[in-house]
Amino acid sequence: MSVAGDSGRIIALDIGKVRIGVAASDPTGMFATPVAVLKANGNWMDDLAGIIEEYGAVKLLVGLPRRTDGSEGPEAKSVRRVISRLSDRFPDMEILTWDERFTTVIAASALLEADVSRTGRKGRIDKVAASILLQSYLDANREAD
Repeated sequence: MSVAGDSGRIIALDIGKVRIGVAASDPTGMFATPVAVLKANGNWMDDLAGIIEEYGAVKLLVGLPRRTDGSEGPEAKSVRRVISRLSDRFPDMEILTWDERFTTVIAASALLEADVSRTGRKGRIDKVAASILLQSYLDANREAD
């Protein structure tokens, strides 16, 4: 059984102060793919609306930054405020959170191993982190089935 099911794809967001990484699940809910990097200080929710429509997404998965001990700090509170805005903007979307600890570190390491230039990493790291976040969610929920 797939996580996304036949009802639509999942869009994942890795929310940062400067950039927002976006990833999408495939139609079967098996794989995550990096999609875009949005500017956090712009009208990114308009861009997100277009991505949601393009992919036929029915769920948003938002990375929730936790401390290494699992507690929530100020960054998590900030993300929860963004989630509230997302909920207002997209009332028909199911919005889930997922622990995003270490996704950016893993993404940076993967891009380094792939020999991506420093400039290239800066432009891709956020969407790769969103993809890692989403893949983690998909894998964990597939194993639970």
